[in-house]
Amino acid sequence: MKSPIFVAVDTPDLARARAIAARVRNHVGGLKLGLEFFCANGRAGVREMAELGLPLFLDLKLHDIPNTVAKAVQALRPLEPAILTVHAAGGRAMMEDAKAAAPTGTKVVAVTVLTSLDADDLSATGISGDPHGQVERLTGLARSAGLDGVVCSGAEVASARRLWPDGFFVVPGVRPADAHVGDQKRVVTPRQALDAGASVLVGGRPITTTQDPEHATHAIEEEPSSPLSPSCTQGGFTRLLPRLIRLPEETTR
Repeated sequence: MKSPIFVAVDTPDLARARAIAARVRNHVGGLKLGLEFFCANGRAGVREMAELGLPLFLDLKLHDIPNTVAKAVQALRPLEPAILTVHAAGGRAMMEDAKAAAPTGTKVVAVTVLTSLDADDLSATGISGDPHGQVERLTGLARSAGLDGVVCSGAEVASARRLWPDGFFVVPGVRPADAHVGDQKRVVTPRQALDAGASVLVGGRPITTTQDPEHATHAIEEEPSSPLSPSCTQGGFTRLLPRLIRLPEETTR
């Protein structure tokens, strides 16, 4: 993996997904394929994306009874994803079975609290407390289940790493300080996430919605490794990102 940035290719259009991936392939660490892509293109589409030679992050957020999730993971084994997500809320047994069914080399990571949720959203589902506490509880559960790490927002990744020093931490929803956050509620800048202990960053719209995604990712490599400033624009974000996301050798997995 050249860098820990996984570009979120969230489109049902296979041709567009391949075009984006082909243009950024030399500047990123991998591709994240989520439910939108998978529901439209299935395993055949994933295989086509794999032909580009980049590690694949299947962000399917599996959540069902243990037996069903295990069989779903077994069905995905031929794809050999680099990273696969399940929901930590599915419980310890479900996570244990998911990990046992996964291919050797696939990191199974548990989604803790979606970055689109805040304390009010959790309360509406019957969960008391704030997202921070829930992330800590589910991080401990994922660790005890034998998973490789968790998905959490940059706001909680430092606490999650303190609980799990050798864990693998995926941080989605990173944004520059003045960018439109869309449906995200708990966001941080790329530099903040990395300084807090992120292993992998997921970036999507700031790269994929540009007219020239290749230039957007390539330009980052030429920028100094400095934190994002409050005046950073979306264009500045895409120029800065690859320089900010170099991984030390021991975490390129």
